[in-house]
This record gives sequence, C-alpha cells and structure tokens, in this order.
Amino acid sequence: MERTTSYSTTTSKTFDLILTALLIALVFVATMLLNIKLPISANGGLVHLGTGMLFIASILFGPKKGAMAGAVGMGLFDLVSGWTLWAPITFLSRGIQGYIVGKIAWSGDRRGGSLGFNVLAMLVSTPPMIACYYLWERILYGSWIVPLASIPGDIVQSVIGMAVAIPVCIVLKKTPMFK
Repeated sequence: MERTTSYSTTTSKTFDLILTALLIALVFVATMLLNIKLPISANGGLVHLGTGMLFIASILFGPKKGAMAGAVGMGLFDLVSGWTLWAPITFLSRGIQGYIVGKIAWSGDRRGGSLGFNVLAMLVSTPPMIACYYLWERILYGSWIVPLASIPGDIVQSVIGMAVAIPVCIVLKKTPMFK
C-alpha cells in the first residue's frame, strides 16, 4: 500500500500534537500553581486552577484535546506532587470530564460558542468525575461512608473551575483566533 502524506497534513498533525502538549502543560501548571488542601477530612481533596484550565481547553479545542489535557495534565500533577496513589483515577476521571465538556460544548456546530451549552457541559461533567473519585476511595478505604467527605471538595473544585473558565472563554471566543 502506497503511503502519501501531503505537507499540509503533516503540518496539521504536528500542530495538533504541539497544541495538545501545550494544553497538557497548561493544565499541569494551573494545577501546580495554586493548590489548597481542603481541611474537610484526611481525604478532602484539593482546590486548584487545573479544573478551570481543563474546562477552557475542552470548550475552546473540543473533546479529544480536552480529555488529553485533563487526563495527562492532572495525572502528571498527581505523580510529581505526592498524590501518586490518585494518578490512575485522576487520569480516568479527568479524561472523562474533559471529553464530556468538549462533546457537549462542541455539539451541533457550536464549537464552544454557546455560553449556555458550555455551562451545561461543565455541570454535566461534574457528577461522573465525582463518581469516579468516590468509587476509587471506596476501593482504597473499604467504606461507602468515608468517601462522602470528598464530595464537597469535588463540588467546590468544579465551581471554582467554572468561575475561572466562563469569563476566560467568553473573552477568548471574541478574539479572531476563535471566531
């Protein structure tokens, strides 16, 4: 089978790879930049800006890049910051969350251009993320009750992410690059 690759296809694939790597780095840095351990319980979780960056990446660039940015960016944070035990579920849950946000925000021909669908996307993505972490903690702690303490922190995490992502996406969607 003959393989033909045009210059523009190669350039496009290279650009996609670079853009995805950049989004992963932005999620990682946003998660590292400011993170506050919640005093809810021993497993109360963190509040950080990474969720906001995951939402921004998913809304602006769609489900695949959003999923990769969230999964790898936050999973890498867990690996390098002492939360190693959480890396597998972070990879899964944040990948799912990024994909859901992007899929809803880009549904129809919206491409992240509808504020209502963007907010809906972020809201719909939160329960699956919470469920993933809840089930992981159920496995880790052997209890259905102990993981309940993490749910308020997960909700706060998503609300802060939405508060960051909504105005940033509104502003960026007005720039020529995203019109």
